[in-house]
Amino acid sequence: TTSCKKYEEGPIASLTPRSERIANTWIISYAKEDGENVSDQFDQYELYMNTSGLAQLDAEYTTFGVTTVTSTEGIWSFQNDDENLNLNFDDDDQDATYRILRLTKSELWLKDLSRDLELHLLEK
Repeated sequence: TTSCKKYEEGPIASLTPRSERIANTWIISYAKEDGENVSDQFDQYELYMNTSGLAQLDAEYTTFGVTTVTSTEGIWSFQNDDENLNLNFDDDDQDATYRILRLTKSELWLKDLSRDLELHLLEK
């Protein structure tokens, strides 16, 4: 059988081009790392991407009791026949490549390729 389903979690088909679906302001609604819900570590993240490939990440997070606020600009691109999303920021600590699990105009689910981290983003 043939299928129009590009990503594991769908959608089955969409008339809206991928670059238009991914262009949005996203917030992280759910995060799972090593099988544990770590959503609270990502509740102050906001990711903006436009159709031209520009990206901006604004984040506030606490590590070992120290709160860090960061804002970094960069670029996004599809890789591996549009199955992966690469984010390359001025702040290299925020760079990552993700497998796209789901991409609609209001949902973006990602699996980090370098660690066991899954992120579910929603349109802001």
